Amino acid sequence: MSRAGSENFPVALRLLPSSIRGHLQAIYGYARLVDNLGDEYRGDRAQVLDWLEGQLDLLFAGAPDHPIFRRLSPAVETFGLSRTSFDRLLEANRMDQVKTRYSDWDDLMGYCKLSANPVGRLVLAVFEADTPRRVAASDSVCSGLQVLEHLQDIGEDARAGRIYIPASYMDRYSCTVEDLLAPEAGPDLRRMVASLAERTVGLLEPGKPLVRSLSGWYRVAIGGYVAGGLAGLDALAAAKYEVLGGLRQAGRIRQIRRFLPLYVGGIIKRERWEE
Repeated sequence: MSRAGSENFPVALRLLPSSIRGHLQAIYGYARLVDNLGDEYRGDRAQVLDWLEGQLDLLFAGAPDHPIFRRLSPAVETFGLSRTSFDRLLEANRMDQVKTRYSDWDDLMGYCKLSANPVGRLVLAVFEADTPRRVAASDSVCSGLQVLEHLQDIGEDARAGRIYIPASYMDRYSCTVEDLLAPEAGPDLRRMVASLAERTVGLLEPGKPLVRSLSGWYRVAIGGYVAGGLAGLDALAAAKYEVLGGLRQAGRIRQIRRFLPLYVGGIIKRERWEE
């Protein structure tokens, strides 16, 4: 939880009422634990991820053991959270242990279904707003945020031996692994990133009516996620898709510029989605 201050998730959490914030912090704690063990654990990662699965067994049996799972228990009980979302986050990290390449866009979307979309579903469940239409929009947004992260971290991921950029795009733009490891992005890599960024805009678009369908602090929180993704893409474009020379942060001004139309649009024109 000490890493919360630098993450988008807890930034949005600070805007919510304390009762809701506590439940989402517990979910965030689980997601961070899974990611940290899957990415940084120095021992047998397969074994430690099996241990996490055992902790989920205890949680859903009503007898949580580890402190993070004890903190999760009230949210699971109060909102009837599905175990599926927790299992999918775990499965994504298991996949990271054995899979380092993705063949095409659909293959990458399959990974996002496990690694990103469950978080949005859990958030909507805690907001008691997880209608089918909202869930579908959330899935699209979460996949978009995941792809944006992959674009921002191309070099870091490549140095770690993982390439999330689909091979079909690498081939289309004549990019090699060496291009991803270079000190700065060459013309082919920049064109590839621009193409992927354009496609990612489409994933984030359903977030606009999703934000308008919510009200109060929930609109603020989800609007923050969507605005952060759009601002991140703006930052990539402003940097002319140079993704290797340093982390491309969106910056507060870009985030505000993206957030205000989303939030005000929800006031002017509320989306009347099924409740």
